[in-house]
Amino acid sequence: MKNLFTKILSIIVSLLMAIIFVLFFVLGFNELKKDEEVGAEVTNESQEFVSKFSSTSKDTVEDIETPKVLVQEVSSSDIERQIDYESVEVDKFLYNQLDEDEKYIYKAFEKNKEEMKTGTATVELGDYFNDILKRNDGDTEILRKVYQSAVEAYTYDNPDVFYLDPNKMYLTVGTKTNQTTGEKNYEVYVDIGEGSSYLIDEFSSREQVNNALAQVEEMKNQLVSKRTGNTYQDIKMVHDYLVDTIEYDQTLSKENIYNIYGALINKVCVCEGYARSFKYILEAMNIPCVIVVGTGTNSKGQTERHAWNYVQCDGKWYAVDVTWDDPVVRNGGQVRNEDKVKYFMKSSQEFNAAHSPSNQFTTGGKSFKYPDV
Repeated sequence: MKNLFTKILSIIVSLLMAIIFVLFFVLGFNELKKDEEVGAEVTNESQEFVSKFSSTSKDTVEDIETPKVLVQEVSSSDIERQIDYESVEVDKFLYNQLDEDEKYIYKAFEKNKEEMKTGTATVELGDYFNDILKRNDGDTEILRKVYQSAVEAYTYDNPDVFYLDPNKMYLTVGTKTNQTTGEKNYEVYVDIGEGSSYLIDEFSSREQVNNALAQVEEMKNQLVSKRTGNTYQDIKMVHDYLVDTIEYDQTLSKENIYNIYGALINKVCVCEGYARSFKYILEAMNIPCVIVVGTGTNSKGQTERHAWNYVQCDGKWYAVDVTWDDPVVRNGGQVRNEDKVKYFMKSSQEFNAAHSPSNQFTTGGKSFKYPDV
């Protein structure tokens, strides 16, 4: 009997000890979890936007390189042909800052927009630049600068031509020499030159381009259908949609990360994709919006090339950085609502503490003017 009592007592003690051990374990685990959550909050706060930057990366904004030029002798009478682009009407923010020669190339792109979806169509400029080239003995330096300004304005005014890669386009100069006098005349056109296509690497045919355009247009129309007519609320709606649906590509390796297809369809992009999409959708709502490039400096003092927007609301211009309103969160933390509007509808005094706009989209390019914010 005594042995039975001892065994029962031993079992009870063992159970009590097991219960105590379990309680200690559960309490300890909960405290550890709380510490991790607090740590995550601290990490999120202390690393705000840091993950978007690296000291070596220079690829968050694409460069448009000085165009490659081919000069070749021609024998046809086409050299005297004149191409008329005067009937092309354009009223765009950057276009309106171009001179007449630059506007001519811009309008040539606009006129040939449909054919350029093939990636191989030739954009004829005829003998428009004949006098410039003759005055400079065929030197193409001035022509290259004119072209650079035109193509920058065209691609930044029109986010929907995301399928074009200006760096694959050639300026081809055809020369015809008078065998008696030695006088040279020139015609110019834009084509594939020594390449096979001037579409970006992600597209290889007009069919693929049209399919991609249909997708982004459908997404645009869905958002436009939600507009309220209140300009501020509509700007906020588009801003919030982009913040909530897009993931910032920290690897800089995914496809279409610089354009509206990557942002609106793939839902992954870098700052230029955010900025182009913001402009693309708002202008479909008749809300003026421009893309701004420059540098951004985060709270860690790290500086990198960056892109954002200026948008007009009730007659005034404001700065918006959709990318920085979409911070990367670590350790499973949550983004606070106030973090999503830190760079929304700000004056230059507030905004430029961390942003330095540049009037040049690319090194050596034309200096454009931005609206005053």
